[in-house]
Amino acid sequence: MNWDDLRIIAAVRDEGTYAGASARLRIDETTVGRTLARIQRDLGVPLFDAVDGQRRPTRHCEAVLEHVGAMAAHVAAIDRIGESQPGAVGRLRIASTNAVAEELLAPHASAFLRDHPGLTLQFLTSSGNVKFSRWQADLAIRLRKPEKGDFTISKLGDVRLYFFEPADRAGGEPVACVYPDELDNIPEQQFLRAKRLNNVRCVTDNIRIIRTMIQSHQAIGVLPEHSCGPLLADRSLRATLLPRRRDVWLLVQNHLKRDPATRLTIEWIRRCFGDVARG
Repeated sequence: MNWDDLRIIAAVRDEGTYAGASARLRIDETTVGRTLARIQRDLGVPLFDAVDGQRRPTRHCEAVLEHVGAMAAHVAAIDRIGESQPGAVGRLRIASTNAVAEELLAPHASAFLRDHPGLTLQFLTSSGNVKFSRWQADLAIRLRKPEKGDFTISKLGDVRLYFFEPADRAGGEPVACVYPDELDNIPEQQFLRAKRLNNVRCVTDNIRIIRTMIQSHQAIGVLPEHSCGPLLADRSLRATLLPRRRDVWLLVQNHLKRDPATRLTIEWIRRCFGDVARG
């Protein structure tokens, strides 16, 4: 068994199918199936059960992946041995939405990296959630509390939300910007649904699109405070503070909790959210 074999086991666990693991690792799906069959034959235990078209890991698989996680941590430690930089050393992957990375983390990132020359940050961004696994991210910032998993969850703070609408509606009924149906449980969407809007003609989970449309003074929508920018000072807009806030959560891979570089980065992320938490 080699490291590539172990990566295939982890990819199937994370993706749930041979096809998904094949696409992620960029190898042939037949190779994925053949490799897993060989590993299971060598180990003498099943690693996955087929359930409703998905590959569900067995307890034997989870035991194997516990060791894989430890190996990944050791590999990262070996990479740092030859480093000559003072202080904490490491490369950390941070998964978050585009808005969080651009508006809360990026403004403070240059100073943080200047003060810690041994650190490198890789930002993994998406309008939704970047998948959080040992192979894709080390830390993740979520705007919804995730279900329990093989990681540590802590609350970073809560974000104030504002509803924007044109102060003057002489131009007619503004276009309503709402979120997709799968986000019905977030405070923003619940507030918008309660208003029973008539002109709902923009559906998106992209904060920048909503902000740009609000800036046109011809649309209404809800934005988190860190994405409002100059909109709060625009007298052509009416801003209403929502009664509920949006919780922000930090996820950390368990095998990195005591890593000095990770701890330093967690402290920095918490400082980035300091103003939000105090608000």
